[in-house]
Amino acid sequence: MNLEFSRKLLNAPPYLFVEIEKKLEQAVKKGEDIIDLAVGDPDTPTPSFVVEKFSEIIWRPEFHRYPHYDGSDEFRQTVSAFMKNKYDIDVSYEHEIVALLGAKEGVAHIFLAFINEGDFALVPDPAYPVYKTATLFAGGVPYPMPLLPENGYLPDLSKIPEEVAQRAKIMFINYPNNPTGAVADRHFYKRAVEYCIENNIVLCNDNAYCDFIYGKDKMVSVFNIEGAKECAIEFYTCSKSYNMTGWRIGFAIGNDKVINGLKAVKHNLDSGQFTALQYACMEALKRGHDFTIHMKNIYKERISLALEKLGRAGLNVKAPEGTFYIWTPVPQGFDSMSFSNFLLEKAKVMVAPGVGFGRHGEGFFRISLTAAQKRLNEALERICKAL
Repeated sequence: MNLEFSRKLLNAPPYLFVEIEKKLEQAVKKGEDIIDLAVGDPDTPTPSFVVEKFSEIIWRPEFHRYPHYDGSDEFRQTVSAFMKNKYDIDVSYEHEIVALLGAKEGVAHIFLAFINEGDFALVPDPAYPVYKTATLFAGGVPYPMPLLPENGYLPDLSKIPEEVAQRAKIMFINYPNNPTGAVADRHFYKRAVEYCIENNIVLCNDNAYCDFIYGKDKMVSVFNIEGAKECAIEFYTCSKSYNMTGWRIGFAIGNDKVINGLKAVKHNLDSGQFTALQYACMEALKRGHDFTIHMKNIYKERISLALEKLGRAGLNVKAPEGTFYIWTPVPQGFDSMSFSNFLLEKAKVMVAPGVGFGRHGEGFFRISLTAAQKRLNEALERICKAL
């Protein structure tokens, strides 16, 4: 049988973290003790109050049937209250919220709602790889917005050609930023909102790392900006803030027409999020504030440790403004892939090569601080010895 993959699948680049996982598995099979600092997967458990709520609610037989496609009323009401408490913004639970099977699912599916063959999507570079790949799956053309150190890793919207803006349907932004650790201020969000309104573009804000900002900047929702409800959608996840990466639940809020577009895609491709999981998420949103502060303090300690060790190793390392990643130039004589391979071979430490996040990530590598303190310290010591 002569099976052929679709052109869209063949044109999609290999997913960075699957490739990293394969390398890790191969090394482990050889009996090597590899410390994984490549993937942003929190190492500490989900809060006990979330697990306990899920353990209690999962037995309810009415939740064993198909869930509500868009999320239960109780779930969406909880999200609405959460956004009011966290950002002082009003979001209609009936029209402006949808439950997701993890934020990644919503991020990937939004392109199917608004991108036609040949349309442009404005995507940051370097960035979470799904923005580019989902554009390709939808038949669109990803137009990279370079995130450069000299611009504070903010895209320069004035550099986007007018003919590209006229054909663009979606713009993605993500702050606190993965992989660079940069944070955007209200001025940037205001400019992005104005730009998208001017050019009739859907503004997508990936707010996955909203609870991890370390400087004077405060958490910002794009909907704190006047006019955002005209053009924007914002994605949230329980994965990072509440250590729930394996649970796969999140939500999106925003302009009702944009939300309806995403809902329409989801109605045809999935049957909604398991209701018991919605209750687990609700518990996290209601009771998780102190937990996120606790995790933020843990990451602060790990950042300090990483800065001290990597600086001693001679790397040009700077503290991130947000997230739990360290984004650092590779040493002279390496590119990002050869350096990540060097660390895997010589230090038995896995890091993420910058080029895996896009062309403008070349020359950098990313370290995730989601390893226990003792294990992280050992990994950093190994890097120091290898260098």
